[in-house]
Amino acid sequence: MTLLILGLALWYLSHLFKRIAPGLRAGMGDLPAKLLVTVASLVAIALMIRGFRAAEVVMVWSPPAFLTHVNNLLMLIAVFLLNLGYSRGRLRARVRHPMLLAVKTWAVAHLLVNGDRAGMVLFGGLLVWAVLSVILINRQEPGWNRPAPGPLRNDLIYAVIALGVFAVITSIHARLGVWPFG
Repeated sequence: MTLLILGLALWYLSHLFKRIAPGLRAGMGDLPAKLLVTVASLVAIALMIRGFRAAEVVMVWSPPAFLTHVNNLLMLIAVFLLNLGYSRGRLRARVRHPMLLAVKTWAVAHLLVNGDRAGMVLFGGLLVWAVLSVILINRQEPGWNRPAPGPLRNDLIYAVIALGVFAVITSIHARLGVWPFG
């Protein structure tokens, strides 16, 4: 659990750096600051994965089987939301923080099907981070220049791409020994 918690702490620090120390981050220059955040994020992910996989399995609750289907639906939505910020469809103009909403959706989906302590720490910790990030961003940047909505066709194309990405993610889970379909 120590590595998992260290990974989460490093994730928080690297991703909230701009919000909690804007002067320090700006003083570093754009490229060095982004490089630092990228390296710290990669190390954080490695620590979280290693810590999660090494953690003792302590069951807190036993998720019912039907939640697997809810998880898969939420994961499909999360995959769609993840890169919605780069799409040029109608939905982009409706969601201010699509990546953070994707992380929140992903975390809730995984909390529903992981009843172990390490899962609750990992997915709950990332859910708290995403909620905190939205709050901090909205406080520091209250105005949002809503992008002009694009054609619905773009959303439909993006949904098909999201289905493909979801298929890749589920196959990776299956290869790692975690069958995502119950």
